Amino acid sequence: MRGNALAHEMIAPATLDAVLELMAREPGVWTPIAGGTELMVAFSAGHLAAKKLISLWGLDELRFIDANPESIVIGAGATFLDLRRHEVLSAELPLVAQAAGWIGAVANQGRATLGGNLANGSPAADSAPALLVYDAQIELVSVRGRRMIPYAEFHTGYKKNVMAADELLYAVHLPRRFAGHQQYLRKVGARRAMAISKVALAGTALLQDRVVTEIRIAAASLAPYPARMPKTEAALLGRHLTHESVAEARRTLIDEVRPIDDIRSTAEYRRRVAANLLGEFLLEL
Repeated sequence: MRGNALAHEMIAPATLDAVLELMAREPGVWTPIAGGTELMVAFSAGHLAAKKLISLWGLDELRFIDANPESIVIGAGATFLDLRRHEVLSAELPLVAQAAGWIGAVANQGRATLGGNLANGSPAADSAPALLVYDAQIELVSVRGRRMIPYAEFHTGYKKNVMAADELLYAVHLPRRFAGHQQYLRKVGARRAMAISKVALAGTALLQDRVVTEIRIAAASLAPYPARMPKTEAALLGRHLTHESVAEARRTLIDEVRPIDDIRSTAEYRRRVAANLLGEFLLEL
């Protein structure tokens, strides 16, 4: 079954204020669409449930990357090609730029937006693990004002999040304090490019005399939404890195994750591969 354009309505307000006013006037009625790399696939297949779409594409107010003294702020409308090309981001927070290169083909990267990727909430979202280990903050906006929440608290379930019906994801804030951390990101998929991840794992860490003084571990495709691994982190924090502590951390991760069986992989495969990726990261440290 193919999509029928006559069954849908799309408008494109010229300003962010106009978008927010309409969403406040009719909360839950209008579905935001930016690059369309997710929604247009659903439309093409005849599965797009949203009947009223409000376009965010072309709003300069949402498409920016600002490097401030304390943080790098990425507008929700920034594309993954924008992220790949930003020199400061690539130098200081390279996992974000690396993950941006995983998003489909180059044509997709020129359309897909960071805000859309996060709001879509896929458990396999490529950008999510990197943002989680960088302690990203999410800025939400509505006619009622703005609010900030940790990205680790943004997702609440499978493709569910904390946004109210009249809110938009405005920007992602990344602190500029990870340049001295050892960093890791790896994705396992059916191919090296243009493939949805079976498992992805990100990590940042600080060590002193082989003792882990700070560590963050996050994953995609191991739970109903991208998430940090707090139990695995706790198993490593303050510990000497030895073969024994690495083995214990691997066992903790296997117990902590909640993957599923689907058409791309099995839960057991995902657990074992995730443990192998964790071991690779820790042995690199």
